This record gives sequence, structure tokens and C-alpha cells, in this order.
Amino acid sequence: MRGQAQIMMVAESMSGLRGELSSDEPMSAHTSWRVGGPADQCYRPADLEDLQQFLAALAPDEPVTWVGLGSNLLVRDGGIRGTVILPFGGLDTLESVDSGRVRAGAGVACARVARFAARAGLTDAEFLAGIPGTMGGALAMNAGAFGGETWSLVASVQTLDHQGELHQRKRTDYEVSYRTVSGAKNEWFVATDLQLQAGDSAAAQSRIRSLLERRSATQPTQQPSCGSVFRNPPGDFAACLIESCGLKGEQIGGARVSEKHANFIVNLGSASAADIETLIRYVQRQVQQRHDVRLHMEVRIIGEFE
Repeated sequence: MRGQAQIMMVAESMSGLRGELSSDEPMSAHTSWRVGGPADQCYRPADLEDLQQFLAALAPDEPVTWVGLGSNLLVRDGGIRGTVILPFGGLDTLESVDSGRVRAGAGVACARVARFAARAGLTDAEFLAGIPGTMGGALAMNAGAFGGETWSLVASVQTLDHQGELHQRKRTDYEVSYRTVSGAKNEWFVATDLQLQAGDSAAAQSRIRSLLERRSATQPTQQPSCGSVFRNPPGDFAACLIESCGLKGEQIGGARVSEKHANFIVNLGSASAADIETLIRYVQRQVQQRHDVRLHMEVRIIGEFE
């Protein structure tokens, strides 16, 4: 962890910026599991131009981590070295830009995009309402819900590199598969144009309500979690494999496999990141031993051990 004097020097060198810079920021305040140690420093940009200036002012070798709503992320108890970017509320572009196209910034919640599109009489984005994260995170991992996947809608993306330079990228610049996206190295998504279809606004809004009701009925939405912990293996469902091992309700410290949905691990209120990670590894071992299937994590685990 950096000393306060070093943080002060960094802050002074960025005195012209309009965003919020903090040091030793507890990541438990920025993750849906409500766990995670402190980041050396966090920056919440005012807008895209402000973020460009901030990145340009960083040392070239400064580690940078982006955290949207922290809904697919486990930050270890020792925290994160380097700088964390918090785009939620800053990179908030959301507008219709052409016939059937919607432009969304990386800091916009996926559910907000779904509602915006539906009100505009555009369809195919309703499933985004079931993704509890930002568009930046959804782009990075090809997040999906209710049979839909983010990159099925993507026409183009805008990215930002470590020097603060913007790049325009086509859909074909990336290789996309289930929960995996690869393309230009050392660039972060800051916006996307989504290609949608004209349709019935009322029907689209009704579908969103139906999907959210289904989500509430089948997932532990009232408890801190990260959403689905594991990817579904080919031809099967992670939740079914976990449940068949009798692991619903399995608990380590303050972390428990949800009784409502076996592919969710919930924080009962006192969990540490170590509790959650230990339970994840335990579930993996049990499924491997019982079914000879290796469950691969959908959640990202980052940071230092305490």
C-alpha cells in the first residue's frame, strides 16, 4: 500500500481534473458482494474527457483496474495495488444516434439501457435488464441473461488506452464467445453502439417486467452476491451440478451457497473475501470429484491476499 505522501504527490499533479480522487478506498463499497480491501487510489471521472486527462497524467507503468458496479468481481481482503477507475455515473452517455442504434457509455447500468431502448420502441435489448452491472463490464465479458448475450447487439465500440487516447473499433475487431471477449490489448471499453430492432414499446417494457419478476423469483436478489459464480459447462448447467452434490446451503464463514439458486454464493453479512473464495474452490472440488466436470468461474478474482 502506498504512503500518504505519495498519494498527495499524485493528487497535486492532477489538480486540474474535475473528477473525484480518493486514497485507500475500501472496495467493499464498490462490489456487490460487499467485500474487498482498500485500493491504493480510486478515480471517479466527471466525464470521458476528464478520464482521458487523468490517464494521460498517470505514470506509464501504473497498474489500472476498472470497476463498474462490481457485480462480477471478488476483490481480495488485501485490496488492489495501483489505480482503480470507477466509471459509473461519469461515462453515462445514453442516446439514440441513428435508426435503431443506441449509444451507451461504459458507466451506464445495463438495466437502464434496456429500459431506454424499450421506451424508444426498440427491441432485443430487454435481456440487459437482468444483468446487474454496467455496459463496460458487460462488453468486457460478453455478459448475458435469459438467453441473450451483450455482443449479439454490438455494432461498434469506443476504447481508451493507458495514455488516454481514444480508438474506434468495429465488431469484427474482436473474437467473441460465451463469456469471453478478446481483441485490442491494453484498451478499455468506454462506449458502444448497439444495433436494435424497431418494435412495440409497450410489449418490450412488459417483457422487461416479466424478466425481472422471473429473476426475483429464482435468484437471491435481496442478498449480496455477484450473480452467477460459474459458467455453464457445455450441455449442462452449473447450478444443477452444484445442487446434485448437495451443496445448497453449504457455508464457510459468512459465505453460503444460496438455497434459492445453487450458482449463487451470498454474503450473510459477515463474510470476508477469503470466505467466499474458499467456498468457491470447495464447490469446484466437489463438482470435479462427483461429476468429473471442472467448473470455470464467471466471476473475476483480483487483488492481494490479506
